[in-house]
Amino acid sequence: MSLGLLAPAGLWALAALALPLLVHLARRDEQKPTAFAALRWLAARLKPRQKLRFEEWPLLAVRLLLVVTLALLLARPVLHGAGAGAPWLVVMPGADASAAPALPEAAERRWLAPGFPALTEAPPSPPVATASLLRELDATLPAGTAVTVLATERFDGADGEPVRLSRRVDWRVVAGAPAEAKRPADPPFSLAVRHAGGDTPGLRYLRAAALAWAPDPSATPGVAQGNAPDAATDVATVAATQIDPDIASADAALADDTRHLAWLAPGPLPPSIRAWIEGGGRALLSADTEWPLPDEGQPAWRNDRGEPRARRAALGQGLVLQLTVPLAPASLPELLEPAFPDTVRELLQAPPPAPQRAAAAAYAPRPGGPGFPETPRELSTPLLWLLLALFALERWLATGRREVVA
Repeated sequence: MSLGLLAPAGLWALAALALPLLVHLARRDEQKPTAFAALRWLAARLKPRQKLRFEEWPLLAVRLLLVVTLALLLARPVLHGAGAGAPWLVVMPGADASAAPALPEAAERRWLAPGFPALTEAPPSPPVATASLLRELDATLPAGTAVTVLATERFDGADGEPVRLSRRVDWRVVAGAPAEAKRPADPPFSLAVRHAGGDTPGLRYLRAAALAWAPDPSATPGVAQGNAPDAATDVATVAATQIDPDIASADAALADDTRHLAWLAPGPLPPSIRAWIEGGGRALLSADTEWPLPDEGQPAWRNDRGEPRARRAALGQGLVLQLTVPLAPASLPELLEPAFPDTVRELLQAPPPAPQRAAAAAYAPRPGGPGFPETPRELSTPLLWLLLALFALERWLATGRREVVA
């Protein structure tokens, strides 16, 4: 083991050691001479030479230690090579923790989840990146720390091959199954359209796509069964079930619940639209709109011949897509296909990636992986407690000294 300093400049605070010395030199007890009658018969002698003399040695020593501890606290000392710590028991969410082997009381018992919470806490919700968490745990713990992993027979979050760690892991397959991720139900898909004018190319195709996403009028009670009294009532009922698409000019504000937008206006994006995308919105830009990012993005849509039709890139917490060709049948024949509304919907509302599930028996971690430098252990917490104890002792000695002088 060896000590190190993360902020060696904090040792300049040791210059404050002169302050307690100066204080103890200046604050001597006042000595008043008292005349005795018999002293007048003694011959006068030279006064003794004054010497530097420190009083209250215990108080001075405590004050010097207080300054040294404060300087070390500012320098942030760390301990390298602390050695192997207590063994770790790591349990995958869904595994039977009661099947764990006998471990010492000081053993760490954690969930295999981000942050490695204690087993006493509630089980973390999926999905969990199992392979990445195993590598993180291997890089965090000291080299000699023993690790036991309780794995379910099948789990999610696997990589292409078993992970290689810098240590041997006691990999135990126990009963249990990973909990399925609970996804909230997606709200009905809707698309807001903002255009530069009524004659904007491609506007009528997006309007038709928005009407294709509207609910089916035949699902309305009374209409599908043909129970309406007359044709006028049928027309009114069908009109009531149609959703009026949110299509307006480029200067119209977006509704609060807007999640998807088609922007059909040339030039750069307005600051309000860019801020909306960065906050989590998803926008499809026309080909004549200025791309808002310095990089080119990634291909998001290709036709049957492999020609790019749209590109995509992340913008803040949102997503921006742009057509690479004008929104017209001559350059984009897919506009006339019946699957065009579904294509736009898939571009703007991509499904989450499927979990990567693996069998635990064939995925036991293998040794021989790259080693990592040990994370030094900071000593700030014990130094802080020592500083508080020395301060309390200094106050007690200083108070007792004043009472004796009084």
